[in-house]
Amino acid sequence: MVLDRALVLQMLHDAIGDDVDVFLVNLTVSDSVLPKVTVTLDGPQGLGIEECAKVSRRLARRIDEHYGEEAAYSLEVTSPGADQPLTDPRQYQRHIGRSLALKLADGTEKTGELLAATPEGVEIAEVVKVKTKKNILPAAFYPFGDIKEATVVISFK
Repeated sequence: MVLDRALVLQMLHDAIGDDVDVFLVNLTVSDSVLPKVTVTLDGPQGLGIEECAKVSRRLARRIDEHYGEEAAYSLEVTSPGADQPLTDPRQYQRHIGRSLALKLADGTEKTGELLAATPEGVEIAEVVKVKTKKNILPAAFYPFGDIKEATVVISFK
């Protein structure tokens, strides 16, 4: 059996419905013997297991209705882990005040405190280490089009 990604995506949007606290980060549908549907969701304040389970049940019901109850597939609905890159502009807002590591399209890397997030990009106060001293540079704006990858820097201090 082959699951149509476009159809699963439409079913997923139906399963999420009008919930403004949930948005799609990523959807993959493998074309293996036992197809695996992997959905990554997020929200303005993050997502708990209850929200993921609710969307999972709704999506499974829609897939079963369309492909039949005997359809064999694996479904995983999850939220991004702390080590996952930020891929949607809506993910940045809740990380204001945290340290971000940016890899830019031109190959440079910046690490600093996220001061602001807009629909167009992010403002970062870059931290530069010179020997044993940390210098904080004036805030700079980076448009999303220039950001190749962004991750939250996790500190255990």
